[in-house]
Amino acid sequence: MTTTTRKPDGTSRVLHAVTVVWGALSGVAPHVLHHVGPLAGAAILAGTGGRVLFFLIGLGVATPMLFRLYRRFGTWAAPAIAVAVFVATYTLSSLYLGPLLTGENTAQPEAPLVTTTTDEHGH
Repeated sequence: MTTTTRKPDGTSRVLHAVTVVWGALSGVAPHVLHHVGPLAGAAILAGTGGRVLFFLIGLGVATPMLFRLYRRFGTWAAPAIAVAVFVATYTLSSLYLGPLLTGENTAQPEAPLVTTTTDEHGH
């Protein structure tokens, strides 16, 4: 069995360099963005707005992978499954695991128990 190795041409090297830069930026972005909180205000990154922002960033970062899945399988089913897994994982993480780990109580307080007492006359 003979294998040949091709020397990458200029276009291939540029594509690999762009991929490396994209990977580095997408890896550093969450760390850098958590420092934005004091500058932009807690209202932007806290609560639902922050969750939606980071969901969209995660989806944007995953877009090149989704296109690779489409090219590999030749159908949009594989990228759709990947997005569904991302949505489920992100929802579980942001709504349940995050508050559990940080000690935030997102559950509604329980209603107090209503007790009724009656006297001997039924009042």
